[in-house]
Amino acid sequence: MCPSPLRLPTPEDTEPAPGVALVATGQAGLRVRQACEELGLACLVAPPAPAEAVVEQALAAGCRALHPGENGAGSQLALARACGRAGLAFVGPRPALIEAMHDGEAIRLLMREAGVPLAEEGATGPRVRVPVLADRLGGLRFLPARDRVHPGLVRAPVAWLTPEQRAYLGQLALQGLAGLGLVGLVSLDFRVSGNRLGFAAMQPGLDGSEALDEALTGVDPVVEQLRLAAGERLRDRQAALAPRGHALQWRLFPEAGAGFSGGPGLRLDRPLEAPGEARLLAWGRRPEEAIRRGRRGLRELLGEAPAEAMLTGLAPR
Repeated sequence: MCPSPLRLPTPEDTEPAPGVALVATGQAGLRVRQACEELGLACLVAPPAPAEAVVEQALAAGCRALHPGENGAGSQLALARACGRAGLAFVGPRPALIEAMHDGEAIRLLMREAGVPLAEEGATGPRVRVPVLADRLGGLRFLPARDRVHPGLVRAPVAWLTPEQRAYLGQLALQGLAGLGLVGLVSLDFRVSGNRLGFAAMQPGLDGSEALDEALTGVDPVVEQLRLAAGERLRDRQAALAPRGHALQWRLFPEAGAGFSGGPGLRLDRPLEAPGEARLLAWGRRPEEAIRRGRRGLRELLGEAPAEAMLTGLAPR
């Protein structure tokens, strides 16, 4: 069955807002619910269940689309296939492309056919991630490259790459995706070792680091993901998506009652249904400014010693 596309409401609408079923809680659920509200979409949070049951619940509630949250490629593939069978729009790539990402070797073959260099088997160089947005007309835009400093910290742009190297990675990402019929958001991972770099893997949809793009470009990939699923075109030229400044995002589990005073260049996202989980975003014009602001927020939330541990891998004060 051919899914009906998601429809975004307009000021002239008299019908109820189209609904989006969301397969996510916590931080991912918070961000998608906020994006739906910004676009005037109703949002239904679907409890964990097999893909067919989730789709049945979404249809029974009158939803027009399903958003997979931050689920991995395997879960997204099952949801996308179930949506296709039921005629429900899926906010993400088409099932065949998700299947290639889940397979790993299949997506590497597609990248090699597109002329993108591949990372060697067993390569151990640092990994750089490049998110890409794509519309139904073949438009493609890459967002700032980011790297994972340690399991609880992601930064953008990548401090140890030059602007020219980051732009080259972005162009490689676009080269690999051109002609694949992608609609929505994916992230390409590259291994970098000295002057050698190569494609390593691709992930569909959200990965939890989208706040970096908000801080550096003013673009919310979660909102754009929904717009693209509704058939709208990309709004920004590539030059407008160059990073303005530097940003850091920590994944935290502060104690109940931990204080946070906020301030310039600091934001704390903490979902009400999971108050123990939080993401702290710090940004500034220069790396040291973002680090200094992040240190202040971390000290308030975690205390002196844990805060310094969360800054491991960054430049000294």
